[in-house]
Amino acid sequence: MSDAEPIMRNSLSLPRSATAAASPPRAERAARVAGDVPRRAWTFYALAAFFSAYVLFLYGPMLCMYVLSFQGPQGALSFPMRGWSLHWFQQLWSGRTADLAGAISRSIPLALIVMAITVVFSVAAGLGFRRRVRGSSAIFYAVIVSLTAPGYILGIGIGLMFSLFGWQTSWFSSALGAHLSWTLPFGVLITFAVFGRFNGAYEEAARDLGASPSQTLRMVVLPILAPGIIAIALFGFTLSYDEFARTLQTTGPSNTVPIEIWSMTQNVTSPAIYALGTVTTAVSFLFIGTALAAVTLIQRRRAAAPRTH
Repeated sequence: MSDAEPIMRNSLSLPRSATAAASPPRAERAARVAGDVPRRAWTFYALAAFFSAYVLFLYGPMLCMYVLSFQGPQGALSFPMRGWSLHWFQQLWSGRTADLAGAISRSIPLALIVMAITVVFSVAAGLGFRRRVRGSSAIFYAVIVSLTAPGYILGIGIGLMFSLFGWQTSWFSSALGAHLSWTLPFGVLITFAVFGRFNGAYEEAARDLGASPSQTLRMVVLPILAPGIIAIALFGFTLSYDEFARTLQTTGPSNTVPIEIWSMTQNVTSPAIYALGTVTTAVSFLFIGTALAAVTLIQRRRAAAPRTH
């Protein structure tokens, strides 16, 4: 035996502890082969049953609404189904049961404006609060405290303020401010969480390479924070699009979609209200799916990008 053979044998063999960590114990492997899998604790099944009941309670009524919205012309507000058709969707679009087109034409632009303002101010607040300045704590709590105020009371207060100054309430003025009092705190909180995970070394590297502050923000900081910014936009849009309490007293004579649904519950006794709920949910799911697809695309592009060392 040559002198090199023990050295090669020692270099190719792993330590016993590493081998034990890399593979499961013999008894566990034998149990898996024999099909004798350890039984789960009873708490697992209890929590699984609770979660299943929660999902059923959350999505069961929605599924019933979706199904009942596709009834025939003789359909009612409850089961059993009376045919299948798009009759009640046609009733909506024709304007015979509700002003769906007008409500959507107001709700979507309002939600988009709220989304844009929430993203801009939340990111600006995140950039500003990275440095400790005098009064920053007071400003932060002033923004967050609106979450504790009841939405309906806040909407009444905004409506009274507009009435006191002789201003006309409308969806693009008073309702816009009411929605921002709801979306901005969430946007600020998400921004702080995103910036808490941001590594400032990327900014230092960009400055060392000669990038200006605006170039660093545009080409380094914002692309890294893009998934978080999309999350802020998603919160801003969905919270505004579905908001009822803050909108009821601030939207003026023109209804948004949640107010239109509420008004239909007062005088509509047909599946048209289910059709309106189905359309509203579809719009929300479409925006959520677009946001998730954008985040997935960004993550895949980052994973496929060549890494330099």
